[in-house]
Amino acid sequence: MAYVITDPCIDVKDGDCTTACPVDCIYEGGRMFYIHPAECINCGLCLSVCPVDAISWDEEIPEGRMQFKSVNQDFFGPDVTNWGSPGGWDKSYTTERDHPLVVAYERT
Repeated sequence: MAYVITDPCIDVKDGDCTTACPVDCIYEGGRMFYIHPAECINCGLCLSVCPVDAISWDEEIPEGRMQFKSVNQDFFGPDVTNWGSPGGWDKSYTTERDHPLVVAYERT
């Protein structure tokens, strides 16, 4: 189980979550942040500081946002960044790339 960043983060990227995360499992894409599901320790600190309520526990993702569970996971795979499991964010793991759903996302 892990926390998941969803669509309210798109084009906002406040960054308080990255500062709060004790294991640096939140990585920056072009339009949003992504939580690495295998690196997240489920502490909930990111959830408590997110100013746009973009973060949910993976078993409590609001209806209409369930696809972001795979968006966060797929971000680290071969179709997006091919980072695998870096073991914690550092500047070398920041990119302008995003998951295709995020690239195509149009804010209403």
